[in-house]
Amino acid sequence: MTQLSARRRRVLVVDDEPAILEVVKAYLEREGLSVETASGVEETRRALERGAVDLLVLDIALPDGSGLDVLRAAFPNAHVPTIVLTSRSGEADRIVGLELGADDYV
Repeated sequence: MTQLSARRRRVLVVDDEPAILEVVKAYLEREGLSVETASGVEETRRALERGAVDLLVLDIALPDGSGLDVLRAAFPNAHVPTIVLTSRSGEADRIVGLELGADDYV
């Protein structure tokens, strides 16, 4: 048994909309994942300092900065699977997010 399978996988969901956080968290917890939420860049930074995450679900538009700033700074030495969850539909936003390490864009 690997260390990852010996513990519940930790997912960090970042969005400034409480209703979105609530829905995404409920779906992920139903799948047996341990879910933590954050609503801004600084809160995300603190959550990441508390320990490794196995998946990051990240909004781009946050009240104290951009989710892209999180991608730029959060994982300089390791890749964490990241899904960008945002209402922005511009191709430039998708390209930048993917270039910064996001794995998918929803």
